[in-house]
Amino acid sequence: MALRCDLIIRDATIIDGTGTARMRGDVGVTGDRIVAVGDLGAASADREVIATGKVLAPGFIDAHTHDDRAVLCGPECMLCKMSQGVTTVVVGNCGISLSPVRMKTRPIPPLDLLGDESWWTFDSFGDYAARLARDPSPVNTYAMIGHMSLRVEAMGGDVNRAATDREAAHMRDRLAACLAEGASGFSTGLYYPPNMEAPTSEVIAVAEALRKAGGIYVSHMRDEAAYVLDSINETVDIGEAAGVPVVISHHKCSMPENFGRSTETLALIERRRAHHKVDFDVYPYYAGSTVLMPSRVREDVPVKIAWSNPHPEMEGSWLADIARQWNTSQREAAERLLPAGAILFQMDEKDVQRIMQHPLSMIGSDGLPHDRFPHPRLWGCFPKVLGHYSRDLKLFSLETAVHKMTGRVAEVFGMVDRGVIRPGAYADLVIFDPTTVRDRADFDHPTLPADGIEETWINGQSAYIHGQGATPARAGRLVTRGAG
Repeated sequence: MALRCDLIIRDATIIDGTGTARMRGDVGVTGDRIVAVGDLGAASADREVIATGKVLAPGFIDAHTHDDRAVLCGPECMLCKMSQGVTTVVVGNCGISLSPVRMKTRPIPPLDLLGDESWWTFDSFGDYAARLARDPSPVNTYAMIGHMSLRVEAMGGDVNRAATDREAAHMRDRLAACLAEGASGFSTGLYYPPNMEAPTSEVIAVAEALRKAGGIYVSHMRDEAAYVLDSINETVDIGEAAGVPVVISHHKCSMPENFGRSTETLALIERRRAHHKVDFDVYPYYAGSTVLMPSRVREDVPVKIAWSNPHPEMEGSWLADIARQWNTSQREAAERLLPAGAILFQMDEKDVQRIMQHPLSMIGSDGLPHDRFPHPRLWGCFPKVLGHYSRDLKLFSLETAVHKMTGRVAEVFGMVDRGVIRPGAYADLVIFDPTTVRDRADFDHPTLPADGIEETWINGQSAYIHGQGATPARAGRLVTRGAG
């Protein structure tokens, strides 16, 4: 009896996410799974898509996001990701997660990256997971629990210090409960005040909850500049003490005096990886973005304003221009703009390329979906890797580029049956044109959708079509470590 599918994508150039060479063939989908790969000439389907000359790849997995709130807001909120071919997002990074803490007043930075107190309503991860089940996201969600969220829940407003043993034990218990309810790991943002007040021993004490649950430890390290090597060692030490794998978030070498030091950092990561599993993600830009911190403003690091509550008219403007307009210093201008977000031009392109090219790297956007003038990585990260870095600069093959966005990410985070094209895998898929795919979003026009991404499917359902936008589908699911 001939195979009958819901969907067959025919005559595609299949890049399967494993890093192996491309092949030409068909892919059949029934329900939420891929059921056949190869020559499906004898098979039929309710819908057939001819993909001649186009690449069919696993849907991209964004290894580092702050989409905790965005995944709750419907297809239009996730258009920035689905239009890039992203089908799964890793949330709860940099120590910032929407659960398990309720807020009655505006959260302190950087927790306010996710919004004001009206969004902080989940006092357990179970509540957050229930919301996702009740009102599904259009994309799959894999969730970390943030150290800063745990600190605020355990310590109240008194967070500018180390936690007591009792408070650390409370955080560990809360993390254990979240992991039991479907969270997959623990993230820290030790770079940020007041998290920088947490000693290594506090982080280890909380991270102990990961051991029994088989979770993962992910960190925005304490320092990505002068003390970047010390921070790498601290990060891996924490993972070793907790007995869990480690991911270094958005690996970089910040500030002009540290340009070129990626040769040192990558060598150190390789040495530490010989004894303990450590990986890292990277975004393909020489500028970063986070909350505006006046104490860290430097004249030699250009800053663009992403949002400002008291001065929204300054969004998209250079801080130096604002300071001149106000006849003040950049630091004083930054103080007047608070609370605010910033885009900081603090890295060297050669380091970005070296880090991205390394075999341990994964691609993560680190996009901030609620910034009113966001960093262009929110809309352009993945097509920029495919078009600019792989096709144009030939930094690596297209197969390697796809692997860094799919199968490699799934392996590191323990996502079962995701990130690959093979029978039995979930039907998270993207079709793109390898000759035209490119990012259009830039630092002056940061919300332009990419070219060349033709269609995105999530769990077998069409979620985005080029020229039409997001579909009404909400096929996303909560993905947990060790499960699909």
